[in-house]
Amino acid sequence: MRKPRSVRDARVGGKRVLVRADLNVPMEDGRVADDTRIHASLPTLKLLLEREAAHVRVCSHLGRPKEPDPAFSIEPVRARLRKLLPDDRIEVLENTRFNPGETKNDPGFARELADDCDLFVQDAFGSVHRAHASTVAVAQLLPAYAGLLLERELEELGSLLGDVERPFVLVSGGAKVDDKLGVLRNLGGKADTVLIGGKMAEQLREENPLGFDVVLPADVVAAAAFEPDAEAEVCPYNELPEGWLGLDIGPETRKRFARELESAQTIFWNGPMGVFEWPRFAEGTKAVAEAVARAKAFSVVGGADSIRALNELHLTDQVSWASTGGGAALELLEGKELPGVAVIPAVPAASELPSNVSSRPRD
Repeated sequence: MRKPRSVRDARVGGKRVLVRADLNVPMEDGRVADDTRIHASLPTLKLLLEREAAHVRVCSHLGRPKEPDPAFSIEPVRARLRKLLPDDRIEVLENTRFNPGETKNDPGFARELADDCDLFVQDAFGSVHRAHASTVAVAQLLPAYAGLLLERELEELGSLLGDVERPFVLVSGGAKVDDKLGVLRNLGGKADTVLIGGKMAEQLREENPLGFDVVLPADVVAAAAFEPDAEAEVCPYNELPEGWLGLDIGPETRKRFARELESAQTIFWNGPMGVFEWPRFAEGTKAVAEAVARAKAFSVVGGADSIRALNELHLTDQVSWASTGGGAALELLEGKELPGVAVIPAVPAASELPSNVSSRPRD
């Protein structure tokens, strides 16, 4: 895998640094509901401060506003970051999505972001699959480096694409198989077992376009309607009452999935097993999260819903790597090039350098 040059090798003392962080956090009633991504941005920011950067300008999007909207102001995030890292050298810019040039990869907006800065650090793994002004265009204006989080994401996720310890078990769920078809084909094809839950299971039961077998739920928690308090019962999948919906995997399927995960040496999990936002249909996702956390395996978890489940169960520190990227993680594992990574100069391989030349990059 292509390795971008690292912020560790950048000369930042006395310089002004633009950092693209991923501060796109869940908000509730104008407050930061989950500051996991803010915490994930801290190591790179601390490194820059410790190496005496003169000024660190941080930019990020928050939500998907089409224009300036007070409901998506970065201010609550800015306040949280200042509390976690109180240093006057840090400046947090307003939501990049407030400028229409952001999603158009507009060079003009990129120049505004980069104005008066000496170098750029890309640390927003969750956004590098988008060719936006704050991920690509700025990296074409300033010497660009990968931040510590981006480096770690590429290393941990990328390891799944190479030789892995077996058995390798892939668990996938969620609403639409189309969103994950590329990953299932690219990564699932090398897995020893592929466990499927959520609405994806229904789609693959009707038609499996993958070219290999998958394990589908044998029983489900069925509901009379798509409502959190609907009448519900456990039943075999093939005995689902007419008009009812399967909103979670059933207890027998949970046991089967847990057994497969218990014997695994490598695990990748992405996507819930049902409508886990509703407590009555969250047991399947909870069972998978607990099984992944218990497993004596190299375990990688990606996707906002799966990470949320780990956080709510306080299991995040019991998996090998909890990815901050949803779409970026899927595209990387699908084998796609990530524009925000491709634009950063690569570290040359030692074999490509003359014997008297160091591999450490310069600005």
